[in-house]
Amino acid sequence: MEASWRQVAGGRGRARGRATAAPSSGNGIHLRGAGGGREKGSAGAAGPGPSPRGAATSAAAELMSQRKFEEIKKANQAAAKKLVEEHFSSSSEEEGDEDFEGKRGKIVANTFTSYTTQTDGDMRELERTRQYVHEAFQAGAMTCLICIASVKRNQAVWSCSGCFCIFHMPCIQKWAKDSQFLVSSPLTDDDFGKRDYPWPCPKCRFEYKRSDTPSRYYCYCGKVEDPPLDPWLVPHSCGQVCEREFKPPCGHKCLLLCHPGPCPPCPKMVTTTCYCKKAKPVPRRCSAKEWACQLPCGRKLLCGQHKCENPCHAGNCLPCPRVSRQKCVCGKQVAERSCASPLWHCDQVCGKTLPCGNHTCEQVCHVGACGECPRSGKRFCPCQKSKFSLPCTEDVPTCGDSCDKVLECGIHRCSQRCHRGPCETCRQEVEKHCRCGKHTKRMPCHKPYLCETKCVKMRDCQKHQCRRKCCPGNCPPCDQNCGRTLGCRNHKCPSVCHRGSCYPCPETVDVKCSCGNTKVTVPCGRERTTRPPKCKEQCSRPPTCHHTSQEKHRCHFGSCPPCHQPCQKVLEKCGHLCPAPCHDQALIKQTGRHQPTGPWEQPLEPEFIQTALPCPPCQVPIPTECLGKHEVSPLPCHAIGPYSCKRVCGRTLGCQNHTCMKECHKVTEIDTCVGKNKAGPECLQCEEGCSKSRPLGCPHPCVLPCHPGECPPCVQMLRIKCHCKITSLYVECRKITKADVNEKNLLSCCKNQCPKELPCGHRCKEMCHPGECPFNCNQKVKLRCPCKRIKKELQCNKVRENQISIECDTTCKEMKRKASEIKEAEAKAALEEEKRRQQAELEAFENRLKGRRKKNRKKDEVAVELTLWQKYKYYLLPACTVVVLVFAWYIVHDVA
Repeated sequence: MEASWRQVAGGRGRARGRATAAPSSGNGIHLRGAGGGREKGSAGAAGPGPSPRGAATSAAAELMSQRKFEEIKKANQAAAKKLVEEHFSSSSEEEGDEDFEGKRGKIVANTFTSYTTQTDGDMRELERTRQYVHEAFQAGAMTCLICIASVKRNQAVWSCSGCFCIFHMPCIQKWAKDSQFLVSSPLTDDDFGKRDYPWPCPKCRFEYKRSDTPSRYYCYCGKVEDPPLDPWLVPHSCGQVCEREFKPPCGHKCLLLCHPGPCPPCPKMVTTTCYCKKAKPVPRRCSAKEWACQLPCGRKLLCGQHKCENPCHAGNCLPCPRVSRQKCVCGKQVAERSCASPLWHCDQVCGKTLPCGNHTCEQVCHVGACGECPRSGKRFCPCQKSKFSLPCTEDVPTCGDSCDKVLECGIHRCSQRCHRGPCETCRQEVEKHCRCGKHTKRMPCHKPYLCETKCVKMRDCQKHQCRRKCCPGNCPPCDQNCGRTLGCRNHKCPSVCHRGSCYPCPETVDVKCSCGNTKVTVPCGRERTTRPPKCKEQCSRPPTCHHTSQEKHRCHFGSCPPCHQPCQKVLEKCGHLCPAPCHDQALIKQTGRHQPTGPWEQPLEPEFIQTALPCPPCQVPIPTECLGKHEVSPLPCHAIGPYSCKRVCGRTLGCQNHTCMKECHKVTEIDTCVGKNKAGPECLQCEEGCSKSRPLGCPHPCVLPCHPGECPPCVQMLRIKCHCKITSLYVECRKITKADVNEKNLLSCCKNQCPKELPCGHRCKEMCHPGECPFNCNQKVKLRCPCKRIKKELQCNKVRENQISIECDTTCKEMKRKASEIKEAEAKAALEEEKRRQQAELEAFENRLKGRRKKNRKKDEVAVELTLWQKYKYYLLPACTVVVLVFAWYIVHDVA
């Protein structure tokens, strides 16, 4: 074995050395193998000038390496493409649970959307179709029963219209061809090639004609040939609306997208009545349009006397269940019988005297006249050769001629004289052939001759001989069991011995999960390649660590996942419980393992081993104060000790203005610095200038270094603007900072007139002042009445305070009244017009309700008489407007 592995490795190395190539800087390919190096060395040793033979050899090598490189490239591309297609198209591959479930849910929802919109979301009728759609996505559910292999998304398939089972296209074509050949074999039928022999479905035995043999790959609905592979559609679906006729046909078509399995019941709403036609038509689903109103049927029964009392039902009424006394056909007996069968016969002979007067009727209870005497008229002798005219009281004599009737053998005739009764058995000796035609023998004609030769012909199964004695050639079908192993490799064919392929195994196998609560049913033979279903039950195995119970997880195969519960063991040093995840069975990589020399050497020890690890250091938080006593932080139990919190020290220095900026450090407490806020000898010394806040309004810094207590007053000059923001004033800083509000206003006043503008638009008359200007304007302004006809001049402040107003006089009011009257007249005329229009529409609607409208009648025309205002309003309105304007102008000039 070791030698063989070395040979394989050496062969691979040599092949790699010969075939490995890389593109050069030019157009050629340079070999990287040892041979290429030797050629290059030999070519260099030959001399500085290249010889013609060396150039030819180099060109041939480059051409060969280029060809090999292209072949390897094409092979790699084909292999990668095939791998991607198989990974993408395989229906049995495992996909991500959450992503796949979400994707499948969207596809199923899109497939059923057009149906659920018709049923208001009711999906109870879709259960059977939904099962077929889910099987199209389920791993291993779609299986070809002929070859017992998974049906992939990119394979051509055929679906049976009876059982909707899916088969590979090549498998079903071969099945149909073999079935037709076996049925039309010359050994079993003489009309070979003249009849259209059917072929059955491998699962449901539904028979198809020869013309129905599939030759093209279509989608489920049969619209698209070779449907393209789409990951967002049901496998082998075209994505269009199915539009197949419902079964039983109702005139509507399937609304789902192209789907496997049967179409659901028709969801359309139709108006239909009950079976007995008594109830009013009601809207119902087309698939359940036949219904019973539960009222008595009431139809007349076949007896012609009673009516059907059963509730409303489909089909013909049942026979009348009542009982009545009825006479028989001949009228001799009366009995209680079912009303549904009024005609009946008794068991007495008729016994009526026939017209001959000598005999009586021998028929049992019959209808109508008895007829003539059967012995009257001309009668034949027993051999049917002579005819006699005798009274009915006398028997016909024998004619004395030979009987000459054909005997039972069908060859010879009776040699006796005319006689009554049956002829005797044929006793002539003849040369008879046996049934198989191989032997002859002289024997009585009435005896059959069967030889002892056994038939050696093969029966229709072409496996067993007939072995029947004296077989005439029509050998019976083979009656032995087939016994061949089926494609599932688990069972044998239970059918009678036959030719051709056996039918698929009818058995199914349950593939169960580890606990056995969840199972999936697959065809027999697929249990070895079908992955177990995912169980939703909890795993019931006992824990393998020190815990009494393990974490809840679903049923699975193999070992349970590692325990993630808290360890909770008592630590020895501190007595706390270990909070780390359970570490009783941790996987540890082994160190110092013996490394195998090559791939032929199997590792003797596993790379990882399970072992119990010690508990990690205790991480329970313990409150601990830092060095500078700034905080109390929780530290892990195993790391308790003095520590720095990394904050600024923050203790107050001797200047009483700044704090120590060193990182948290140890402070020695002495008598002069007692407390957490006093600086110690380890703290910094203040070397900064004074940074105390200046009085409000003082922009100048303190001239002293950092010191305790108050800073001295500021004596520098400060430049400020007056209230008008026009003039600049210079004032000592201490005056402006210590002054109150009134003093600040006086210091900021420039003694000039205020340049601000009042809200009325006039300039302020006051001296430079802070805040808003006082509103006391006394200038004259013009004021008008509301209708703008009367005007006066008044003071601005009085007008602004609404102390004086000008009201309209009687003349203004008269003009307003006349304008309002004109508007009211127009509104009233419009209201009357609307009432007339509504009245006309009401009359037209009443005429239509009374049935006066016909099919081709013109629209109702209602003549409405117009008022004077409606006729001449376009002329009256301008005239009225002109009159009002003239009157107003006259009044205005009168007042002026």
